Amino acid sequence: MNIVVLDGYTLNPGDLDWQGLQALGECTIYDHTLADEVVARCQDAQIVLTNKTPLNAQTLSQLPQLTYIGVLATGTNVVDIACASQHGVRVTNIPAYGPDAVAQMVFAHILHHHQQVALHDQAVKAGQWSRNRDFCFTLSPLTSLKGLTLGVVGYGDIGQQVVNLGAAFGMKVLVTSAKPKTGLPPSIQWCERDILLKQADIISLHCPLTAATQYMINRDSLALLKPGCLLVNTARGDLINETDLAQWLNQNNGFAAVDVLSTEPPSPDNPLLSAANITITPHIAWATLQARQNLLNIAVDNVKQFQQGNVVNCVNG
Repeated sequence: MNIVVLDGYTLNPGDLDWQGLQALGECTIYDHTLADEVVARCQDAQIVLTNKTPLNAQTLSQLPQLTYIGVLATGTNVVDIACASQHGVRVTNIPAYGPDAVAQMVFAHILHHHQQVALHDQAVKAGQWSRNRDFCFTLSPLTSLKGLTLGVVGYGDIGQQVVNLGAAFGMKVLVTSAKPKTGLPPSIQWCERDILLKQADIISLHCPLTAATQYMINRDSLALLKPGCLLVNTARGDLINETDLAQWLNQNNGFAAVDVLSTEPPSPDNPLLSAANITITPHIAWATLQARQNLLNIAVDNVKQFQQGNVVNCVNG
């Protein structure tokens, strides 16, 4: 089978090995593919792998040889699933390849906020410690996580990892999800979303982007948060109304730390880029070496299973 990878660079910028995939067929790997290049590059392909390069209905209608699309991520919104199904094309994704990596980034942001390591490092290197009368100094309040309330919105693989880390730090943990959860450990309490928003000192978003969750963080929900609350988003940018969040931040109501934005790369006029009290990382929570290797391993196995007539991780039947 002819295999085409449309945008392999973010998964593998050179530190992983494509050999496992290349062993499954005639394989062409592109680092990046523009929208108007997709049809020409995939014309003879039976198998196409994509991360963020869109495969819409117009494109799919021009690829009669195509039988399989492998999305190199968990979210599949880059593919017109309904059209793929109409053309008999199976679509797979990569679930649960790095929940530990994302949870690690959540706490990197939380610890960055509460310990202010970078701020103090910069001050020391600027000579402030050398000029100080005392053996130590602080430039901002330092806060122990123990005893704080962590609110986790969504209780899938990543949310559960974040919950476990919060409990390990001695935090009180609240969880909310589309359906109530029972049988939770004693240190973890399920509650309605509004209760979580009102009680949490730190809120971390881990729910999927759906019609029900789009812009769930908006002017009204932000008004429920405690003063000084830290909002963390490593899930999907459109869970947040960015204009409302920027206004809330600029009024010094609280803090935010995000790894995702509504459009990526962001437009220079995205209001969060110039907002106060926010830390932004460029969608890298998923991208540890180990998580990317696991993603690639699953992607290769998905293709192998498809070739053997046993489709796994299929999102359209």
